[in-house]
This record gives sequence, C-alpha cells and structure tokens, in this order.
Amino acid sequence: MASRGATTKTPAIQWDEAYPAPVVLVSGPEIFLADRAVQRIRETMFAERSDLELHDLDAASYTAGELYTIASPSLFAEPRLIRVTNVERCSDAFLSDARRYVTEPAEDATLVLRHAGGQRGKALLDLVRGGAGIEVACPEMKKDQDRLAFAQAEMRRLGAQITPGAVRQLVAAYMGDLGELAGACAQLIEVSGKQLNEDHVTRATEGRVETNGFKVADAATAGRPAEALVLLRQAFAGGIDPIPLLAALNMKVRGMARVFGLRGSAGQLAKDLGMAPWQVERAMKETRGWREAELARAIDLAAETEWLLKGGTRDPQYALEKYVLFVARRGREANSPR
Repeated sequence: MASRGATTKTPAIQWDEAYPAPVVLVSGPEIFLADRAVQRIRETMFAERSDLELHDLDAASYTAGELYTIASPSLFAEPRLIRVTNVERCSDAFLSDARRYVTEPAEDATLVLRHAGGQRGKALLDLVRGGAGIEVACPEMKKDQDRLAFAQAEMRRLGAQITPGAVRQLVAAYMGDLGELAGACAQLIEVSGKQLNEDHVTRATEGRVETNGFKVADAATAGRPAEALVLLRQAFAGGIDPIPLLAALNMKVRGMARVFGLRGSAGQLAKDLGMAPWQVERAMKETRGWREAELARAIDLAAETEWLLKGGTRDPQYALEKYVLFVARRGREANSPR
C-alpha cells in the first residue's frame, strides 16, 4: 500500500457533487440520493477508464482481510471501485481493517463507504471526516422546500421547464419516497414534453391520494369552506385515509405561519426563510383575513387533529372536517362577523 500524502479536512459535499477519491464516505439515511452519489462516482471513473473493476462488500458480514485482498494491485493496474454497504452495521473485523486502510489507501482504488446513520463505526467516520477522505452527505428530505428544490433541480437536469405552481402540485402528489418523485418527474416529461404547467400535472396525477389532499388544502386556505368540505367528503367517499389529507393541509398552514406578519419583498423573505419567492407570495396571500391568535390556534389544532386521526377518536373523519372548516373560515365560527 502506498500513502497518498496528507490531506486536509474537507466539508461534506452534496450528492450531485460526488467525485472519485481514495476514500469516500456516503452518509445519511436518504437511500435514493446515496445511490445517485455512488452511481455518479462509478460513471465518472468508467468514463476515464473502461477497464474499471467493480467490487462490492457487505460490512455486516465482512471477514478479516477481504478489503486488502480486493485492494491489492492487479497485474495490469486496472482502477478499482470498492463499494461497501451496511457500514452502520459493520463487523468488528471490517472496522479494524477499514480504520487501518483509510490512513494508507491503495493506489488506483476508490473505496466508497455507505453509512446510513447511527453510532456504529463512529471511529471510522471520524477518521474520514478528519481528513482521510471526503464525505457526501445524503440527509433525509423532510422539509417541503427541500423536496421542491429537488424536483426543480431534477427538471433542470432533464432539460425541462416547469411553472412554480406545477412543481408544487407535483411535489404534493408525491410526498413519500424521493425515488418515486424523481420517477414522476421523468414520466411527466416523457408524457407531456419539456414545457410543463399545472394542467399537465393535474392530468398526470389525477386520482392520487395526495392530489386530492392538495385540492382540499387549496380550497381551505383560500377561504372557501363549502368547496373544501365537498372535496373532503369526496375524498372520504373514494376511500382515502384522512392522514395524507391532513398532511397536505398542514404543509400550507405551516407556510402561512412562517410568513405571518412579515414585511418585505418576496425575494428577500424567501432567502431569509429558505422558501421560494412564489411560496412566500402565495402564503402571504393566504394569511389575509387571519388574526395572529387564530393562526396560532390553527397550528395547535393541527397537532391535536393528528393525534385524533392516529387513534385518539372513533370518528377521524369528523375530526378532520372540523379542522378543515376552522382553516377555511380563518379561525372564525360559521356565524361570526367577518
């Protein structure tokens, strides 16, 4: 084994910045992004050398010496990509070998360590993060703005243009697995072309649970209680579970709470809040007619309704109807003066 010299500590990079290095740590629970990062490294190496050797190791079932056997230089000095999974569940033998290896990696070899999270293997991770390699961070995408940014980036990557309202609608329709959202972006382009708007997304997502929730939420936050109630009951009649319907409404109510009472341009507020300008504009429009105390109550009621829907009541549909009407009436009773 030959030393590659001292390295300096490097901040974690994003999945779409991943590049081959003697040691690469791909960390975080987001499986789809981690797979993309590893694929990017492989494609980069293969483009440089078509004789690239691929090797896969499972750190959980690893036995002593395997890593060094694979990393040993071959007769023809082909480059090697060694992909290691389940580092968060690694055996003691792997931890011992890998800690020694990363301090003096093999020539012409790239070692990719996939660690999904947790404390197992922390000493190894600290070595890599301390300068023995680079880290590609793949955190779980839970925030609405993160998923919106991902969908927009995916559209750009595929050479498509999509209106702000359409991308928001698309994300609302695919609120689960990130891979499903990426697949939906590709499929939408294949079916509807590269200039996309709300109508294209509506036709492509019609019938999805989240799409129905999106319609209910739009009607409620726009202050149209009768329409919101009709759409909600139609969703119930179609057998849709209340939980995803609640999630769609909560996404909008949280956005309203974030912008309530703020002043300034949508562009500047978007930068401060980590939102898109169109999100800020829409949320500010939806807060009109609300009072601060009532919006705060809506946030509390959201948590209360979630508890009711998850077993706190025998009638979850009624609980959700009550919350939807509260939002649609902007926190006022049906007979209250406007």
